[in-house]
Amino acid sequence: MQDDIMRKLLAGLEKPVKHRTFISYHHSLDQGYYDAFSKHFHDTLEAIHDKSLDKEIDSDNVDYVMRKIREEYLTGTSCTIVLIGAETDTRKYIDWEIKATLDKKHALIGVYLPTAKRSADGTKIIVPDRLHDNCVSGFASLLSWEAITASADALDGYIKAAKEKSVSLIDNSREKKTKNG
Repeated sequence: MQDDIMRKLLAGLEKPVKHRTFISYHHSLDQGYYDAFSKHFHDTLEAIHDKSLDKEIDSDNVDYVMRKIREEYLTGTSCTIVLIGAETDTRKYIDWEIKATLDKKHALIGVYLPTAKRSADGTKIIVPDRLHDNCVSGFASLLSWEAITASADALDGYIKAAKEKSVSLIDNSREKKTKNG
């Protein structure tokens, strides 16, 4: 009885888990959303981003860039959140970041922004192909900006649920995007 009380008291003193999460997004169009996301969750989430691979990694060697993504940006994280805006589906580095995430068997969440491109009839969000494959397989989650930014508890729940998904659902069979557009 006394042990149970002591465990509960100690559990109340523990700091909540601060998820170390990689954020993938189109820098020139969606930087404002990244900034808002980072500011909103700065106390509960350690958000890592790539500072724009176009500027940071000066190489056309795909294997080299993929290794840099894995080693310098994804190592130490457990989940990638892809912010999906108007041109996210056309960006090769976002595809490569998703591929590297899946190679490392990390959790994957897509977040469609208010600016996300939609199908002609307006019923579907246009997401990067590799993310779509993994939403269809059941490995990745697709959430709205409003849902994911509702509260720190909601975000924590989404990340925990994504981390619990079976890696056997990963579909990383698609060829890497070779150019933007």
